Amino acid sequence: MLDHVSITVSDIAAAERFYDAIMKALGVVKVGRRDDWIGYGERARPAYPDRIYLTIRKGTRPEEATGRHWCFKAKWRTEVDAFWDAGIAAGGTDDGAPGLRDYHTSYYAAFLRDPDGNKLEAVCHHPV
Repeated sequence: MLDHVSITVSDIAAAERFYDAIMKALGVVKVGRRDDWIGYGERARPAYPDRIYLTIRKGTRPEEATGRHWCFKAKWRTEVDAFWDAGIAAGGTDDGAPGLRDYHTSYYAAFLRDPDGNKLEAVCHHPV
């Protein structure tokens, strides 16, 4: 459904430490960096229309929005665990430790807040 997404942060250096850690845990490659921008994943092209791309962009601190969050797919439950552990170690805060959720019987997810308070989730839909 999504082709690309941008997340706004106020401190690009803190965001880089955090997003490098969680993206590595999910097996997503870092593809670029400038003083106001960090890129992960791969841009879609005519030969690769299924690629997905994420940018972290410097801006003003985002307003609190409880219902707004970004959810990343994890291939395995261990990736969800690694996402949460890496995020906590890199300056994020806990917003829901790894575990099963009530959405369906195999919905295994974890929630974090990045250093700016953006709400992030990693989910694995596969049964054990």
